[in-house]
Amino acid sequence: MRKPHSRSFDLFDAYKHYLPGVRGMFALFGLFIAGAFIGNLVTFIIQAIVGQGVMDEYEMLITYPIQFIPPMIYASSRSARSELTVGSVPLDKWSGTAGQAMLMALAAAVVTLCAAVVCEPVNAALPQMPQWLEEALKKLTEGPLWSTLICVGVFAPFFEEWLCRGIILRGLLSRMKPVWAIVISAAFFAVLHMNPWQAVPAFVIGCLLGLVYYRTGSLKLTMLMHCVNNTFSVLMSRVPAFEDCDYLWQAIGNTAVYASLYAVCLCLLAIFVVRALRSDSPKIIF
Repeated sequence: MRKPHSRSFDLFDAYKHYLPGVRGMFALFGLFIAGAFIGNLVTFIIQAIVGQGVMDEYEMLITYPIQFIPPMIYASSRSARSELTVGSVPLDKWSGTAGQAMLMALAAAVVTLCAAVVCEPVNAALPQMPQWLEEALKKLTEGPLWSTLICVGVFAPFFEEWLCRGIILRGLLSRMKPVWAIVISAAFFAVLHMNPWQAVPAFVIGCLLGLVYYRTGSLKLTMLMHCVNNTFSVLMSRVPAFEDCDYLWQAIGNTAVYASLYAVCLCLLAIFVVRALRSDSPKIIF
């Protein structure tokens, strides 16, 4: 009888021997920028062929994955060259039961939404977003709902978690103290968003995702948390009552109700973080 064993996604096996440090992080960022340039070039060419109107709705479905292709090729080639000198470190190491996985998924989803609520005062304290940037961000979510959800709720969690947690954080954890690895990878995640209005909350969420990845080794779980955060934001932006509201407290309209909700979210988030910091076992965290 064969002994059961855990394994990472086969899709990730090509990267398991690549453990980048800070220098590698900057190299990957440069390749990401190059990928963004290539994606925009491809979009420009397609626009010239099919017309601007068609591309307005589906542009991000094309450009978003393309910008991650150069980092993925680079990481794969570095992993292949390091196969004989660097040990195998899977990108996803969770090996618990199905029941534990379901409990983790539920708890992670709740904690992610709590973190989004807790970040609201930080977002509100930032200066007014420039109109051109506000229009550009709205453009990302004004297309068909299905295409927006694929890009924001599937592509972003998959590719960004692969890069920021699966590659960057995993590599940094092999080279420095966990706290610094988590903070630096969260800062990388924030810079990836290219503007402070997204970068500040992204740093907070990135620290939470980094802590979860460090304690559980589950890249699937951080992808789920990322998906919940992004999908919730998109769906709320499509609710008529929230269309003209930048923050949840504006939509609720009742200070006492919002304060109570905020206090609950803050407490749940604090309990989760404290349990995670005190325990090496994902069973105890969740």
